[in-house]
Amino acid sequence: MTQSADPKTGPAAIVLAAGLSKRMGRPKMVLPWGQTTVIGQVVDSLLSAGVSPIRVVTGGAREEIEQALQGRPVELLFTPDYAKGEMQVSLQLGLNSLPREIEAALVVLGDQPRMRVDTVHQVLAAAADHPGKLVVPSYQMRRGHPWLVPARFWDEILALRLPQTLRDFMRRNAEEIAYVNVDTDSILQDLDTPEDYERAIRELGG
Repeated sequence: MTQSADPKTGPAAIVLAAGLSKRMGRPKMVLPWGQTTVIGQVVDSLLSAGVSPIRVVTGGAREEIEQALQGRPVELLFTPDYAKGEMQVSLQLGLNSLPREIEAALVVLGDQPRMRVDTVHQVLAAAADHPGKLVVPSYQMRRGHPWLVPARFWDEILALRLPQTLRDFMRRNAEEIAYVNVDTDSILQDLDTPEDYERAIRELGG
């Protein structure tokens, strides 16, 4: 049974894709991935899971990402503060862009093309079972993405100021987290280096 999203109430998705790709040495979000790109695969998985609306926050490689996502039903947001490299800056921009009737948002990494549709379904199902809770997928006691943040926490995230980070937010709200045990380490697998990408492509069969 699949979990679909009501476009009026969400949950929405905020895809964090504003990094500089320094360690990769080239814009990682638009690297080839099967018949699409890294960021294209992430968005396609969210669409397959029935998630709407989708916000994609860009920074570095803004034009390339916009071109890669052309034709997909997403809203693209640009953060001029992308060089700071702090995830919460992008998340704050994404949260501020959502209609107030949205009840929750999935926090998604743009460089996790191995994110599985069934993992998204598991997180959404757990959110229905634990209303009002932060929902975080866990593989062998390690938490990953995508995780879900209900609207009641948004003001706290929007109030974060450097050097505070999302880790501080999660630590303060540790008792509010509902963990979802998943059977895949894809929730941990992002692409930071050329070696990461080459290994992932080999596993993909490319």
